[in-house]
Amino acid sequence: MTHALRTDSVRCLVVDDEGRLRQALVRLMESAGFICFDAGSASQALALLEREPVELVLSDMRMPGMDGVALLRRIREVYPDVAVVMITAVAEVEVAVSCLASGAMDYIIKPFVFEEVRARVAQALEKRRLLLENRGYQERLEERVTAQALRLEQLFVASVQSLAEALELKDPYTRGHSIRVSQLGGAISRMLGMDPAVVRNVELGGHLHDIGKIGVREDVLNKPGPLTQEEYEHIMTHPVLGWRILHPLLGDNSVVLNVVRSHHERLDGKGVPDGLKGDEIAREARVIAVADAFDAMMSRRPYRQGLSSAEAIAELRRTSGTQFDGEVVGAFVELVSSGAIVIADGAS
Repeated sequence: MTHALRTDSVRCLVVDDEGRLRQALVRLMESAGFICFDAGSASQALALLEREPVELVLSDMRMPGMDGVALLRRIREVYPDVAVVMITAVAEVEVAVSCLASGAMDYIIKPFVFEEVRARVAQALEKRRLLLENRGYQERLEERVTAQALRLEQLFVASVQSLAEALELKDPYTRGHSIRVSQLGGAISRMLGMDPAVVRNVELGGHLHDIGKIGVREDVLNKPGPLTQEEYEHIMTHPVLGWRILHPLLGDNSVVLNVVRSHHERLDGKGVPDGLKGDEIAREARVIAVADAFDAMMSRRPYRQGLSSAEAIAELRRTSGTQFDGEVVGAFVELVSSGAIVIADGAS
């Protein structure tokens, strides 16, 4: 079998402490069209690799100081795209074969025949080419999968946002409520230093937190007066209804699901639907609980006027530590006080 050695100005480093053999290999490789460098030790080779990018290293196994095996491991660690071919005596073939498991592309046995060197080098470079092509394919595939996943997420978000908008058509007095809660929840989350990916999901959860009201009777949702106990209990089924609607769609997105299910939990355990206490309530749900309560207090209803922002903040402070998370309330108040978010009284 013949091997076509395509170099295309491939840069090669020959590493051998025996000067005569090193120069012989350099001449051979240069005659085949390679651009060659040489080093008399592993340390010299590593120093040269810092300055000169190469595609191929031919390295002797036995060298004083750092041997060829240690050099191979270092190259694989720092320069993973470099093809390494080990040069070994007949007695060391077993060791050379073990180098293949450590990332060597091939090995050459001394005393070597020039044609054998050419064949081994051609094989090593072909392996390198295939590995790089495969990696490039994998990266492109990952990019495509990521792009498709992003598009699916965008389509999903658009769909569930349509549900939220449909809900607000049922309840004209809360029009814009979900968007405001989403924006406030995002601002609070960022103030608390939450991860950007979590913040995005908190915002989505805020947009969808009342989605379960789709299943609430319209006569209750739009009642022009205070709710009876039975009506209140009926409307407070919406966290679980929302969770049931979204769980098959969201799957592993626990942040959004936690927001939807637990935004009416209280720190003292007197909330719904699960009676969770303190840190049992997911942090993201504690954030949206504050944003939701604040906007709801400021919203005008047929049977009452909305509170002013100062009155609503005073109520959050009063119930901080019992109903609401004190850290979340503190972050929200600081955002308002600093002017980072501006609340317009009478806008709801």
